[in-house]
Amino acid sequence: MGLMRQLDSGARAVFPAAFTVFLLVMGAVPVGVPGLVVAVAVPSVFFWTVFRPGAMPPPIVFALGLLQDLLGFTPLGSGVLVLLLVHGVALRGRTWLARASFLWGWLAFCAVAAGAVLLGWLFQALLGWQRPPFVPGLALFGIMAGGYPALAFVLSRMHMAMQRAEDALR
Repeated sequence: MGLMRQLDSGARAVFPAAFTVFLLVMGAVPVGVPGLVVAVAVPSVFFWTVFRPGAMPPPIVFALGLLQDLLGFTPLGSGVLVLLLVHGVALRGRTWLARASFLWGWLAFCAVAAGAVLLGWLFQALLGWQRPPFVPGLALFGIMAGGYPALAFVLSRMHMAMQRAEDALR
């Protein structure tokens, strides 16, 4: 295998994690939308775990969760645990989710996103020793569930482009 093929293969292998880092950094830009870092991290990890699990192993998800915590000024470890659980759920249902229609995949994502928001809310309650308000969590769920179709459209185009490049090399 030539050097260019190795570089191309390496670029495709790191693209999902690198693009997720890009989304996290862009989500941290102060635009007035609360929780945007989490709102882009969860769908991206979910999507890439379903469609390219080899490019989204647990150590990468751990690093993404740590970056999410640092960018979102949340307690270290809470985002890590949430993203690792999202990764685990997506990996467990991967065979079904990869073949399911978009509607079923979106509904499954909505269930995972609701669990992620609830878990994040519980971490906030446990770490702060008080009940946080529900409205920001509901808004975060709405942003994730409502934004997933657009993000999945973009990510699926990228996935298909990588798949075509891999098929061309065979």
